[in-house]
Amino acid sequence: MRKTTRSVVHLPLAALTIGCLALAPLPRASAQPPEGGGRFGGGFGRRTVDTNDPIYRIREEGMNHSQAMETLSYLTDVIGPRLTGSPNMKHANEWTREKMESWGMTNAHLEAWGPFGKGWTLERFSAQVISPQNIPLKAFPSAWSPGLEKPVEGEVIFLDATNTAGLEKYKGKLKGAIVLASPVRDVPPRFEPLSRRYDSTNLLEMANADVPRPGSPIGNPLTQFTGRGGLTNALIVTTTNDTAATTNTPPRGGRGRRGAGGAGGGGAATASADAPTGAPAGTNNPAGRFGQFAGRRGGAGWSRFLPFLMAEGVAVVAVPSSQGDAGTFFVQSVTLPAPDTSTNDAAGGGGGGFPRGGAGGPARPSAYATNAPATLPQMTLAAEDYNRLVRMAKFGEKFTMAVDLQVKFHTNDLMAYNTVAEIPGGDLKDQVVMVGGHMDSWHSGTGATDNGVGVAVAMEAARIIKALDLKPRRTIRVALWSGEEEGLLGSKAYVTSHFGYYTNMPAVTNTAKTVARSPRDEAENPEPAANARPGRGNRTGGGERKLVKKSDYDKLSVYFNLDNGAGKIRGAYLQGNEAMRPFFRKWLDPFRDLGAETLTPSNTGSTDHISFDAIGLPGFQFIQDPLDYGSRTHHSNEDVFDRIMPDDLKQAATIMAACVYEAAMADEKMPRKPEPETPTARPID
Repeated sequence: MRKTTRSVVHLPLAALTIGCLALAPLPRASAQPPEGGGRFGGGFGRRTVDTNDPIYRIREEGMNHSQAMETLSYLTDVIGPRLTGSPNMKHANEWTREKMESWGMTNAHLEAWGPFGKGWTLERFSAQVISPQNIPLKAFPSAWSPGLEKPVEGEVIFLDATNTAGLEKYKGKLKGAIVLASPVRDVPPRFEPLSRRYDSTNLLEMANADVPRPGSPIGNPLTQFTGRGGLTNALIVTTTNDTAATTNTPPRGGRGRRGAGGAGGGGAATASADAPTGAPAGTNNPAGRFGQFAGRRGGAGWSRFLPFLMAEGVAVVAVPSSQGDAGTFFVQSVTLPAPDTSTNDAAGGGGGGFPRGGAGGPARPSAYATNAPATLPQMTLAAEDYNRLVRMAKFGEKFTMAVDLQVKFHTNDLMAYNTVAEIPGGDLKDQVVMVGGHMDSWHSGTGATDNGVGVAVAMEAARIIKALDLKPRRTIRVALWSGEEEGLLGSKAYVTSHFGYYTNMPAVTNTAKTVARSPRDEAENPEPAANARPGRGNRTGGGERKLVKKSDYDKLSVYFNLDNGAGKIRGAYLQGNEAMRPFFRKWLDPFRDLGAETLTPSNTGSTDHISFDAIGLPGFQFIQDPLDYGSRTHHSNEDVFDRIMPDDLKQAATIMAACVYEAAMADEKMPRKPEPETPTARPID
């Protein structure tokens, strides 16, 4: 593996370099820029420029007349959280379509994909200790949790068991109880700031990374570069959270970050997309997920006790947030009963759950599947509140909690939707430049940093181009995805339907009734299982993987994505496509004074650009400052509009608009990575 050589223009300018440049004569606006120096020789600053230049105009409109904050505020404050399949998500689909139409964009529509499964809405929730004293609690129910028929008041009981034998003492004593299912979670003091920007050391490490080989692991943007700039100490420590573990190798099709199986304190029932590839749920990953802020969660896989708790008539299960402190809690999907395997009891569990999927049996559904197994109402508590209750129980105190949990499942439309709109092109209108981000979110916050920012940036980029009446040669298409949090499902469906897919890699299509599968899968399984998870179907594994190209495969030039929090753009991940380096270098050059200049050859995951990259199409995610994305906002109750920095949002939207416009105006489509030799598929779990 070779080290690529980097020139100083790839890195933030040192003070000495800046001083030297300050002494150099400034070029006139009409002067030809030096080779590789970009249009404006490293940012506008106070240089004399051609005010009719489209990039100058884009910067002026984006930085001084932005509507991005207004767009983001309506999406997050008015519409609110956008769980895939929920009415809020459909509202967001329709509102963004109408907004882009009002800007003069064309072909604005919703594209159905699926079937996805059940939608879920939280209608009412409260939880507090009411006796012998009142203790208000910071808590939130898990997505797709069942509700209660009516508010309950029950004794709080700590489940102090590590194996099946430990459950015996609770038989006949749990009916109507609110059960604390996990041990206390350590909440160590913080010695690092919550929010950070990349410094020169981090960016240098990125720029000096090796060019990844085809098929090499995909990195986590918040943990893969850990130089002396201090990012390591801020973001990485060991965790025992069995669903918070991360991986640098996503499942086939590109997934390495989020999954639907990881509740704030649960999720052991589902081998999370964040777990190491091929590892079962409950596997420790020393790096953790965003490190220091993951903390530790006592016990591994309390879900193995779910069948016992259900049989005993427990009213509600409570667990601590797997990370966060000071009232911040992280909540995802409800936990389903663990697989029914003999290994459960060996690991200290009880078994008796839903059958494990794979070659030995049917796939275990996701929480949103119409055939998901029954489970108990579940809520996640802030660690400090949860820990206090456990300590009280250990003292032998008897206390009562009141919980009101009313939810609604939506089954009238099992499809999910992406929002799509276009700016028509000119002489190359049949070719497409795409820009997007996922619009779905988790439910305890309002989905501002994950990923309302990406939606606002993509929309604002298109608005800027329309407001300036620029005439792109290629069609510019905005796509706002759903189902990203459950496994890139919306973008995978779109890519499968429009561009292509690999054989024996079943994928969902955009048609209303059909799940598109590989020819081999169709031949071996003529009737797919009802309610099979979109994008997965009946995976058979083995054999040659062949790329099936759709008619639009050769019409796509490039896809740009934003989904690493609210931080400003610092550069771009090249995804191993070194042929893109001169293009990004040219496009970013006018914004070097805004901190955007670093190019890393590295792969990064794992959001919707991976759906494109996975079938050989140019798809890119930008480097963004971490801010407090990993420490406070990602999938938490603090993922709200107030965590947004207006200048960072404006900068990101402006740079996105410039890159999209430049790609749409280029003489040729963007270069693609060389096609790797056809691999033999690994057996698919």
